[in-house]
Amino acid sequence: MHLTDEPDSPAAAQIEFARFRDVDIRIGTIIEAAPLEGARKPALRLVIDFGPGVGAKKSSAQVTAHYAPEAIIGKQVAAVVNFPPRQIGKFMSEVLTLGFPDADNEIVMFSPDFPVPNGARLA
Repeated sequence: MHLTDEPDSPAAAQIEFARFRDVDIRIGTIIEAAPLEGARKPALRLVIDFGPGVGAKKSSAQVTAHYAPEAIIGKQVAAVVNFPPRQIGKFMSEVLTLGFPDADNEIVMFSPDFPVPNGARLA
């Protein structure tokens, strides 16, 4: 999902901190990754372990330009875990894996610099 592809766009309107806290962003570890069959745009089908509080969740991510499925097993990524599930073709995506477009508009997944516990919430 792209909210904006323009790095020079102005900041969004201000919101209250309480509204921001309603978005539950957690860290999880990718435990499965494979091409998402039947997707209109190339994507990977991910299973991400968010620890005992959230559990393992499925996600569709359009990240094939930078990531091979076998190379991202064990990678920690950030995701929104409290959006409603979304049907992507025949696949039900349960969380929104977060990323940013690079200079070529290809998505780079958002990941911590150092290991953190699965399920850690953005502070």
